[in-house]
Amino acid sequence: MRDSEYDLIKFDATREGLVIVTLNRPEVHNAFNAELIAELTDVFTMISEQPSIRMMILRGEGPSFSAGADLTWMKLAALNSREDNEADAQRLAEMLQRLYEMPQMTLALVHGTAMGGGAGLVAACDVAIAKAGATFRFSEVRLGLTPATISPFVIDAIGPRWARALFVTAESFDADFAHRIGLVQYVAQTSDEMAELEEHVAKLVFAAAPGAVADSKKLVRDVAGRPIDREIGHKTAKRIAARRASDEGKEGVAAFLEKRSPNWKT
Repeated sequence: MRDSEYDLIKFDATREGLVIVTLNRPEVHNAFNAELIAELTDVFTMISEQPSIRMMILRGEGPSFSAGADLTWMKLAALNSREDNEADAQRLAEMLQRLYEMPQMTLALVHGTAMGGGAGLVAACDVAIAKAGATFRFSEVRLGLTPATISPFVIDAIGPRWARALFVTAESFDADFAHRIGLVQYVAQTSDEMAELEEHVAKLVFAAAPGAVADSKKLVRDVAGRPIDREIGHKTAKRIAARRASDEGKEGVAAFLEKRSPNWKT
């Protein structure tokens, strides 16, 4: 995949197994429109289908990560029928779902602003690092709207209590607060610290078996919110048994016993 195939995003492979997707509408703070959503859906789908890719970094060009919905796009949406708006929203939901279900590890690097759908992208990633000074907001109620499409991912990230409070107040919050509520896992004070944290996460990812990473992500999706009973115990026992019998499981245990690196570690 080449950058020339996209107009509003950049796609870069900086090292083997690692790709960077950059939102590239800096003049509008990387706000969403139909074309950007389509390009993100395409690139997320492509990455998901490439087993040689082990990690994706998502970032924004210019002063912001993403300011959410593009105002011109929103004006056009207001003129559309309910059916057209529903189809439009479904395309955004599909893009976020592709990101959320990606088998590879996903990392969001957040600076500037992450509003509405931009914060939804952060919530849909596995790990997020925010630079000090970044601001977040779910501002939809101020426009007479609701953060409906991003809500499953945000609620999954921060829980219903904080989601309800931030959705109904549209209060702006900073990187430290985003860290406290679980929207981001790390806060970097400087650009150098952000790069160090990025490298730290990458090292962890490349030390892990890629199939086990994909299975672990699916495990969380399948187990979260379920009753802790014999049924879930039976299902999780079957999962670990399958992993033990897998090629990765056998290689990982053998490497540990033989005091060597497993074949997936780079």
